[in-house]
Amino acid sequence: MSLVANTGKLAGRTLFITGASRGIGKAIALKAAKDGANVVIAAKTAEPHPKLPGTIYTTAEEIEALGGKALPCIVDVRDEAQIQKAIDEAVKKFNGIDILVNNASAISLTGTAETDMKRYDLMHNINTRGTFLTSKLCLPLLKESNHAHILNLSPPLNMNPYWFSLHVAYTMAKYGMSMCVLGMSEEFRPLNIGVNALWPRTGIATAAIEMLTGDVSTSRIPDIVADAAYFMLCKDPKTYTGNFAIDEDIVREAGVKDLTPYACDPSKVENLLPDFFLDVPTLAQQDVDKKSKGDSGAGGQIPALFETIGKSITPELVKKTQAVYQFNVKGKEEGVWHIDLKNEPGACGSGEPSSGADATLTMDGKHFAEMFAGKLKPTTAFMMGKLKISGDLPKAMKLEKLMKSLKSKL
Repeated sequence: MSLVANTGKLAGRTLFITGASRGIGKAIALKAAKDGANVVIAAKTAEPHPKLPGTIYTTAEEIEALGGKALPCIVDVRDEAQIQKAIDEAVKKFNGIDILVNNASAISLTGTAETDMKRYDLMHNINTRGTFLTSKLCLPLLKESNHAHILNLSPPLNMNPYWFSLHVAYTMAKYGMSMCVLGMSEEFRPLNIGVNALWPRTGIATAAIEMLTGDVSTSRIPDIVADAAYFMLCKDPKTYTGNFAIDEDIVREAGVKDLTPYACDPSKVENLLPDFFLDVPTLAQQDVDKKSKGDSGAGGQIPALFETIGKSITPELVKKTQAVYQFNVKGKEEGVWHIDLKNEPGACGSGEPSSGADATLTMDGKHFAEMFAGKLKPTTAFMMGKLKISGDLPKAMKLEKLMKSLKSKL
């Protein structure tokens, strides 16, 4: 649901959007299409994916149905020849490029030891190198436009060590996109090319979030980012450059007073999942923190909690989960605990797991019981620095299903 009205300012403008076959890139493309813009869909998805909807061709059909013009191009941003070919085709069909949106990105939320170099190279080659390369190749055409913008879907450069400690390889790759904004906005200022970054305040309901958390109900729909991007791209690039913008701040500037319609589940609007790299807690997280202060939090609850968990382990749960967890509890009830949901019949207790942990979760005891009681989601705790995870993050997030089953018993 779009809440920012189209003004027609992008009519006839040509946007080159990487990763535009689905998710945020597609939402930006469709928003621009309503103005009658031309959109180059530069993405890899030419054949339907068994689990993920959308290809460059289906997106092209949707763009043209809204009144825009589309040029679907098979582009892997790691491949200079593919990018250049798409640019050349854009010149033939649309006579140039006015706006570049660097949206394509790869993610792996793994620590140093768990990050294989193939995945490291993928993230850096797509996120940082791909953004730099696409910007470089589009530059000659952007210089000829009287409304030239580059917009990177990347975060503010937050130097809080926490965001590096969790997944340093991903953070470096994503911050590389942001450093392109920092440098190119100054470099291209004399050319009247606006270079800006846009980042969501909350999780956005995309395939990446669904893969990481298995649940998008506490996320917002991609339309909020598309509305923010549209408003930014309509600004005068001569004066609007070098900004690291947050989606909800921009849509409020555009006049949106109630952000509730952007929520996937309006009933959870006060408990939205915060995005990476932003330190401002949500209202729900602040409420949890208030309740957790003092000695009355989880004091004396950890042994009883694990006793309850042990009674809740079933063969079905072991079969579905297939993971071993280690919990390093800090604070008043400091200790090490484990839950084995991989080796039948399952196990739970104090000390390290005998078979080694797939994921290790470190957390202060005052937040621990609240997490298992459903008052604090692991994904929220993780993104706000309340929970540190090492090992297999997707397996760690499977714990949310266990916590839901425990909620009625605690």
